[in-house]
Amino acid sequence: MDPQAVTVPRPAAAWRPRWRYDPAHLLLYGALLLVVGVLVVLPLASVLRGAFVDAHGFTVAHVARFFYTPLYLESLRNSLYAGLGATALASLLALPPAFLVGRYRFRGQAVLVTWLTVPLVIPPFVGAIGLNQALGRAGALTLLLEDLLGVSFVAAEGLRGVILAHALHYFPFILLTVANALANVDPSLEEAAKVAGARGPRLLWRVTLPLVAPAYAAGAILVFVRATDDLGTPLILNVKNMLGPQAYFRVTTIAREDPDGYAISLVMLALALGAVVVATRLGGRREVTTLQTGAHGAGRPLRGWAAWALLGLSVLVGLLGLLPHAGVVLMSVSRVWSLTYLPTGYTLDHYAEILFRAPQFVLNTLLYSATAALVAVVVAVGIAYLQFRGRVPAPGLLDFAATAPMAVPGVVLGIGFLRVFDRWTVPWLGVSLTSLWLIFPMLYVARRLPYAVRAASAAMSQVHPTLEEAAAVCGARRWRTFRRVVLPLVAGGAVAAGVLVFVTAAVEFSATVLLISRVEQSPLSYGIYLYAQSPRGRGAAAALGTVAVMLVALGTYLANRLGGRRSGLAL
Repeated sequence: MDPQAVTVPRPAAAWRPRWRYDPAHLLLYGALLLVVGVLVVLPLASVLRGAFVDAHGFTVAHVARFFYTPLYLESLRNSLYAGLGATALASLLALPPAFLVGRYRFRGQAVLVTWLTVPLVIPPFVGAIGLNQALGRAGALTLLLEDLLGVSFVAAEGLRGVILAHALHYFPFILLTVANALANVDPSLEEAAKVAGARGPRLLWRVTLPLVAPAYAAGAILVFVRATDDLGTPLILNVKNMLGPQAYFRVTTIAREDPDGYAISLVMLALALGAVVVATRLGGRREVTTLQTGAHGAGRPLRGWAAWALLGLSVLVGLLGLLPHAGVVLMSVSRVWSLTYLPTGYTLDHYAEILFRAPQFVLNTLLYSATAALVAVVVAVGIAYLQFRGRVPAPGLLDFAATAPMAVPGVVLGIGFLRVFDRWTVPWLGVSLTSLWLIFPMLYVARRLPYAVRAASAAMSQVHPTLEEAAAVCGARRWRTFRRVVLPLVAGGAVAAGVLVFVTAAVEFSATVLLISRVEQSPLSYGIYLYAQSPRGRGAAAALGTVAVMLVALGTYLANRLGGRRSGLAL
């Protein structure tokens, strides 16, 4: 046989598939793009259109008017002041316990860390109710301070109250990020600096702080963004000259198509995105890499006056963080609490009011949040699957679009929903979509989808592709492989994501309040605001706030248990 006539087959790896993209993946990709586009991209694009387009076409007049209107400029200054003030105060509260937890090991440390992170459980606008009862004009601690020292100072009032409420609620973000960074710092770097003569403040400023600067920037930016885009706390404390309240009032009381409301929303969006960029640059400018990290169990024993002073400050911070909780719980069971240190009478009538006479707030919240959690988990698992396994063009595009709302203020997204879906009429009912209860789960999916996507992506990244390949070799088709192999492995992360979406949606206020058309359809967060507007309703508002705290606390516990149960790496 002629050797030249023998045909040598190509290796299988040299053959390219007939289709570059998988048709089934493309179908799922298109469906998810449609969902994310309608719930996220379309509302944000509508806000931009409202800010830059009028009857004559493109214009910058609406945005320009913002910068020469005194009321809007004052609102911008107040929002910046509130954000920077809350960040500074949160840093003062968080850094001492962060250094204590990150550098020392002592008995009861886990209890202290749990205690210090409890403020994250209570929503900030709920905490503002309790904080006002403790440090407001007729607050218990305000009266005590005046009686003992003769000092009349109202801490929880006006812009001061907004700053204090946000700082007490958000300081654990800085505490956790900085403590984790300190625990992972290579001890040899500081030892080398000490040998070179750096001691005390110089060692702290030149070595330690640059090492934890990226972590601090990450925590600080969370505090700043949350404090500047919050709507509930200023409304509860009757502070109207801030960007959030101004955007809300312009759109809800002036006109749905009021261009100033959309211009304010654009400024809020630019402020949040700018803060993220600044924090990223500041965190990366002084980034320091090390060859090894400090072991978590290698902390120093608690010795010396400085260490005990840090422990005392940490306990004091924990007590301050519990003030809003204590105020809310006491008010929820108080019959009369005015101009006294403690309530003069106790009752459960407030709980009877919200659970029997007006149960729709709690029932609506359970319905809306559960629906949103279910939809968000399905969408998030689909996005995570395409990101790691999909044969589709630009798989990262879905992930980016779905996580974009993380940097979008709730007021802005709520205004976008109002502008878009108020025009959508349901054919068989003849009413707009915003008048149906379905608008709230849709809003919560868009608002909380980033959390679900991150959790689902983390779970999906732990599933090794060889497991699916082994199932395919055994004859399992694609859907069977996904149902019997992939889904059980990501179930823990998916359930934890669903619980997280549920608890955060249950206390969402900034975007919710813009879509309220009937009180009967109102969720729990709006019920708190509604009751809090009347002095006689503060007890019921506190009772609803206590229910919200219980929901969030229980959901957080379940998310940790369910998420950790199946968090092992699948190889």
